[in-house]
Amino acid sequence: MSDDVKSEKGHQIGGRIDSNSSIEAGIVIPKDGDAALAFLRDEDNHTVSFTADQEKALVRKIDWRIMPLMWCCYFLQYLDKTLINYAAVMGLYTDAHIDAAQFSTLALLFYVTYLALEFPHGFLMQKFPTAKYLGLMVTLWGLIVAVTSAAKNWSGLVATRVLLGCFESAVAPSLILITGMWYKRHEQPPRVGFWYLGTGTGTIVGSLISFGFQHYHSPTFTSWQIMFLVVGLITVTVGIIVMFLLPDNPMGSKFMTHDEKVFAIQRLRQNQTGIENKHLKFGQVLECFKDPQTWLLSLITIASNVPNGAVSSYQATIIKQFGYTSQETALLQIPSGAVSIVSILIATWAAGRYNQRGLCIVLLLIPGILGGSLMAFLPADNKAGKLMGNYLTNCIGASLPLMYSWVSANFAGHTKKVTMNAILLMSFCLGNIIGPLTFRKHDAPDYVPAKITIIVCCAVACVLAGVLRFYYVWENKRRDKLEVDLGVDEFTDRTDGENKAFRYLL
Repeated sequence: MSDDVKSEKGHQIGGRIDSNSSIEAGIVIPKDGDAALAFLRDEDNHTVSFTADQEKALVRKIDWRIMPLMWCCYFLQYLDKTLINYAAVMGLYTDAHIDAAQFSTLALLFYVTYLALEFPHGFLMQKFPTAKYLGLMVTLWGLIVAVTSAAKNWSGLVATRVLLGCFESAVAPSLILITGMWYKRHEQPPRVGFWYLGTGTGTIVGSLISFGFQHYHSPTFTSWQIMFLVVGLITVTVGIIVMFLLPDNPMGSKFMTHDEKVFAIQRLRQNQTGIENKHLKFGQVLECFKDPQTWLLSLITIASNVPNGAVSSYQATIIKQFGYTSQETALLQIPSGAVSIVSILIATWAAGRYNQRGLCIVLLLIPGILGGSLMAFLPADNKAGKLMGNYLTNCIGASLPLMYSWVSANFAGHTKKVTMNAILLMSFCLGNIIGPLTFRKHDAPDYVPAKITIIVCCAVACVLAGVLRFYYVWENKRRDKLEVDLGVDEFTDRTDGENKAFRYLL
């Protein structure tokens, strides 16, 4: 079938695609329709014909243009926010005259401001060009990271962490939206997984940077200060590049020919989630808050990110308490990044290949339960076993890109997607706020209650993921029994609730 491409369910779509096929079905008010609808309306009777091989070549072309930039953004946001954890074992406590309680507060403040800005960012991204907005936020948080090099007291660190949370909170929702603009639903998990690899690579690079800068000695400008300055300036440079090179949507891209733009849009019809709409619709906001899947996804995200927040905030501290030096601690965090990378690659590939996001999430949380058990219940002198448990807990964070792709695939209507992205990231923040608080001072040095919390939260998230999967199966079967008028709703900006022909991915 050289002139055919396959839909999400395997049905063939003819090789020639009429760009007006969805418009002839009815009249759509421009402000209510998707931006793709306006683009196709201007095509008159223009048609494009792509073979399956040509489609693969186009997808590769899109991948090479946008994926490296998206990975850079997520890599830098993870690296930049965790630099303070490396600084903690590089003399930050002494130089800034802070104690462990104040350090925990810094982690808390970052996620509080991250949470508070999610809704404003979401609606600003709907109003302004998404990629340009993302590039601006990357540039601004890079400046904050660079300025952190001059913060040598408690108040200075508080100010920089608060501002860092404000600007970094834009990155994940914008990347989720951009991914949904360019890829079919089954293509999204591995793409989300690719840019989410920034967490694992960020851990590895951060460990190596910390190890390297610990060999720099100066009485005036310390190793952790030069680390913040260098990484901050790199982030500013990347932010400027993103503003100029990352396209805002397929319709306005400059790296594709006109026919490629038309086909890049047409091939996403089967998603039934649209590409972009710049008009805020309060009805879609309300529908999002009433939707059962919203709150199940939110609870899964909170439950899985309590342990994730605890591990990411205290990993260096936990490893150092096993009796290693600061330099050894930096290097011993490299396997954590490797575990994260491998688990992300396997899980996102499997989720896209077998359409099983929920099952893959459960399979990622089980090693978290095992890792928490090893850290909590092994004897104190079994350092190797406890270290292995610490590494296994890094599988937990790999469930987040599957949550991102689940939302991107199962929420239609641009305002509803923007709203859900904000709720999802607020849930992520809430989990990361609670997680570090489980490491209480009077539980030191073993922090057994915190490690038991990791076990319990992972188990709860597993159960909730199973419930959500059951809900999707039930809802799809219910819709299969309905007699639906199969009008064309791909680019009318209808929600998944309004479009009864929409089917949820598992």
